[in-house]
Amino acid sequence: MSRRTHPAIEPCLPRPAKEPAAGDGWIHEIKHDGLRIMARRDARGVRLFTRNGYNFADRFLRIAAAVESLPVRSCFIDGEAIGVDANGLSVFDLIRHRQQERAAVLCAFDLIELDDEDLRRSPIEDRKSALAELLRQKRDGIALNAHYNGDGAIIDKHACKPGCEGIV
Repeated sequence: MSRRTHPAIEPCLPRPAKEPAAGDGWIHEIKHDGLRIMARRDARGVRLFTRNGYNFADRFLRIAAAVESLPVRSCFIDGEAIGVDANGLSVFDLIRHRQQERAAVLCAFDLIELDDEDLRRSPIEDRKSALAELLRQKRDGIALNAHYNGDGAIIDKHACKPGCEGIV
């Protein structure tokens, strides 16, 4: 059973916007339709915190095993647990109704802590680079959520074409 606890760090939540950000200095990512997860690994083991503080490590065993297999002493990864349909698109109902939780994957988009070092004050580009390095070896159950530089409107248009929700 999932138990309510509180992660040491609250997730940074996106805010809706009428139009995608434009200009230099923005990083864009595909918005997945899943469940926000803060994956924590330390000496106590792996915990997968939801936004409401529930530990879903017992529900998303594939993701927990992937985080456990990372070559680190400790880490705190921000991401989205997703289930995908036959077209490869994330569909929230697949994990909400517990249809595909065994097949769920963590789309990781930020590295908050690595080997007991708090990275929150590091630039996002450095954290994403460190996360890409950590996930460079393919693991079943966790994947890097790619980011894109460029005009937000163009990236959003291309993201929505195959059926994605948009970008963040």
